[in-house]
Amino acid sequence: MSFQGSCHCGAVKFSVDADLPTEAMSCNCSICRRKGTLMAFFPMAKFNLEQGQDSLQAYQFNKHRLSHWFCKTCGIHPFAGGIGPDGTEMRAINLRCVPDADLDALKVQQFDGASA
Repeated sequence: MSFQGSCHCGAVKFSVDADLPTEAMSCNCSICRRKGTLMAFFPMAKFNLEQGQDSLQAYQFNKHRLSHWFCKTCGIHPFAGGIGPDGTEMRAINLRCVPDADLDALKVQQFDGASA
């Protein structure tokens, strides 16, 4: 099963070849706190950017471990990308950009990115 997501204006659309997650991560680093994202991590092999490559811009800060991708038109951050602890390329999906995600039902894990 797969799920879909997008930015606000629809210029960027993606799908993930996985079931909708029941857990998400909330990070308190300087960017995630401001964006209010709820992230779920998937291997890059499960991620498909369906449209909008030219509409995306990456932002990196601090240690440059993650690329925070956002739509150049509407400014929404649908996902981030980086390398997982095991060396696998990952995508961190902002579940707030996934219409079918039941955000109130998610078990949210807190991550202290501000201290990392």
